[in-house]
Amino acid sequence: MLFYSTCKAHTFGLLRQIEPIIVLEELGSTLFDTALQMVVKDRYANVTEPGHSAEDAQQKAITDFYMTNNLIIQLTPIIPALILAKLSDRGWRKAPIVTPLTGYLLSRLILLLVVVLQLPLQVMYGAGVLFGLSGGYTSYWPGVMTVVSLDTTATDRSKVLMKVELLYGIAGLVGSLVSGHLFRLYSSSLGNGTVLLIVSTLLHLLCLLHSIFLLQVSVEPEEKHHLLSHASTNTPVVEAPIGINKVNVALLFVAAILYDFAVGGAVEVLGAFVLKAPLSWDATLVGYGNAAGCVIFLTSYFGVIGFRRCCSDTSLILIGMLSFAFGIYFMSFVTTTLTFYLARALTLFALIPMTTIRALLSQQVPASSYGEYTTCVLGRSLNFASLAYIPAFTKLYQGTLDWFPGFVFTFASIFTVLGMIPIRYLRLLRLLQISVPLFRVTLSHLLKSMPSLYSLQYRRLQITSEAAVRGDLDQQRRRRYHQLRVCVGARQKGTET
Repeated sequence: MLFYSTCKAHTFGLLRQIEPIIVLEELGSTLFDTALQMVVKDRYANVTEPGHSAEDAQQKAITDFYMTNNLIIQLTPIIPALILAKLSDRGWRKAPIVTPLTGYLLSRLILLLVVVLQLPLQVMYGAGVLFGLSGGYTSYWPGVMTVVSLDTTATDRSKVLMKVELLYGIAGLVGSLVSGHLFRLYSSSLGNGTVLLIVSTLLHLLCLLHSIFLLQVSVEPEEKHHLLSHASTNTPVVEAPIGINKVNVALLFVAAILYDFAVGGAVEVLGAFVLKAPLSWDATLVGYGNAAGCVIFLTSYFGVIGFRRCCSDTSLILIGMLSFAFGIYFMSFVTTTLTFYLARALTLFALIPMTTIRALLSQQVPASSYGEYTTCVLGRSLNFASLAYIPAFTKLYQGTLDWFPGFVFTFASIFTVLGMIPIRYLRLLRLLQISVPLFRVTLSHLLKSMPSLYSLQYRRLQITSEAAVRGDLDQQRRRRYHQLRVCVGARQKGTET
């Protein structure tokens, strides 16, 4: 009876955590992504355009739809996310989670109506507006990260955030693997994708109900505002700095924007790229391809666990960026499904940079500003970056379809390398231990810091020399001790004789 009560309490405690929401939301989202990708392909199957082949016209129509839809999704949430982040920092930690999940549910329901009622595909633009006004992913994911960060210490935060990414990736992997098979289940009166979208909508409904009635968030000791639910009293103390290192924060933001520019631009056209020849994927292969993308969550998590023993946070970011740069460059020359998976395999650690950057940002700002910095400052910066990369990569892809469709991936790898520069700059500042305004480190600053480097090297040589001297002294002591033992032994033998 006691064991049953303990298990029941443990299960109920798990239901009160954020993890079930992450799993349900990602399962529903992966089903929705596959459904939307295939519905768009089917709607533009017979599109034509003068001066272009049928396949190029279809690719242009697909990328134009995704460009408009993604711009709406990225730009509409800017002001709502700001409001929700302010509410989060004032104590309403569930607001950035519950509100976006409502938008998720509405957008999935609208796509279901588009398929069932044969509505124009442009109705999804309206769904994107509703999704954005609810805060969207811009508010939801930083809200999740904020709740998780407040339950961890500064030293363990990066590892805990990667565990969340791992759980997110496992859910996405499972959802992607089954999405293509669910898409093929249909009735003669409803058509392809109906069963898949019904399951996706139900999952998001369960996710929303869970966030409203079961989710329990922690309260910082300094907060005096009411939350949407009672918080746990066993909240660990969260370390946070008193001031904000603006130089480090600015460098992290520049690196995040450049890396997001490269990753977002490549992913923007990757969905259309796999639908054209020579790949020409169907729903099942699309689901498997999305699953390959979700595997990166797992490999990035284990990469953090392995590399953290011998690498700093800045080194982790550089490893992740190099991984994506090599993988996305190889994607430029993909012509078969096998080579696609090989290119994906090279991007094993592509998710490490953004997670580590968020963890470093959380260590640079006070706990009371987590929501503002992760949602408003970083989120809005990435949203404005999307205003540039979405049209840029789409138009570049459309312009290179005839001679080199994979050129956009080479372009993305170049921007990934550029994103490594601020991280190297940040690492240099930490090594030199200098504090100067951003973009004002000149040759004179570096020359002034050289004595500190020389003194550091001199200190290392001094320590090495001292260790060598101690080693010589120890060796001499051992030699004298051995001689004394020999003398004592000889005297004892003479006495006995």
